[in-house]
Amino acid sequence: MKLTGMVKAEEVKLNEVAKPTLQASDDVILHIVRACVCGSDLWNYRGIDHVAEGHNSGHEAIAIVEEVGDDITTVKPGDFVIAPFTHGCGHCAACINGFDGGCLNHQDNFSNDAQAEYMRYQHAQWSLIKVPGQPGDYSEGMLKSLLTLSDVMPTGYHAAKTADVKRGDKVVVVGDGAVGLCAVLSAKMLGAAQIIIMSRHEDRQKLAREFGATDVVADRGESGIKQVLDLTGGTGADAVLECVGAESSTAQAMAVVRPGGTIGRVGLPHMANMNPAESFYRNVKIAGGPASVTTYVKGGLLKAVLDGQINPGKVFTKTFALDDVDAAYQAMDKRETIKSYLVVSD
Repeated sequence: MKLTGMVKAEEVKLNEVAKPTLQASDDVILHIVRACVCGSDLWNYRGIDHVAEGHNSGHEAIAIVEEVGDDITTVKPGDFVIAPFTHGCGHCAACINGFDGGCLNHQDNFSNDAQAEYMRYQHAQWSLIKVPGQPGDYSEGMLKSLLTLSDVMPTGYHAAKTADVKRGDKVVVVGDGAVGLCAVLSAKMLGAAQIIIMSRHEDRQKLAREFGATDVVADRGESGIKQVLDLTGGTGADAVLECVGAESSTAQAMAVVRPGGTIGRVGLPHMANMNPAESFYRNVKIAGGPASVTTYVKGGLLKAVLDGQINPGKVFTKTFALDDVDAAYQAMDKRETIKSYLVVSD
């Protein structure tokens, strides 16, 4: 089978490797239908983080179940499924309380090697999510929205939920990638009255407004902070959704949240340790982490997509065949697309 493999910084390629096999009783082998490139994959592509040569950090997929382990009763071969990047058990204290991204029973809780024809999906009993019917029953646009449910839509939603976004709130979204745009959509779903996105890119600004943003701030630093404070009447935001993970984006989030407000962080952290005094003296709450994908998707996001209430698949603005996966990475790296969509199989 074909598997995307890291070659070196700024280069991936397809390799022919053996098809994965079941290694544990709660494994499932998935035949990938659609996958994609995530903003977090770019940390590896740019040589900042590292993934083993010949492998990829891809973790988003919709797929057909090929084979199941002996303990799997929730899905069967032939089922169409969303493969969340988090693999919760569904019954530990973390999962019961809605934080399956931090499952206490599964230390190997995150997917990888999803940019391939097949993948071994671990701890599948509770975490995999069945989709009614088969891929051929859906339009390409709907398949795109279903694919977002493996990561970026629930991750954006997690930012809004952990920041305790409520009806009437003033919200700032830091980051205009796919996660940030899904955070805008999530804040709108939760009833925010004002949603300010910090974005420098016209295509992303346009989609943000379509998803519910009321204001756009393109500047960063002191100018951007002043604009946000002016837009919020001088108070700052009730909730800030930090969707990048860089030191500068975290500082920006801290500067625009009001005293007593909350920052929901879902950007993969790439920064020095935070100074706790920054939040302490302003009573700012900092929450967030790996998204509760299965909890949110089973709890309403799948229905919202199937009912046409939300269309997060619009974050995919360029489509590539799996054979062109390096071009898909390049397009993301150069900001030629918001998110690259990989067509793997019918």
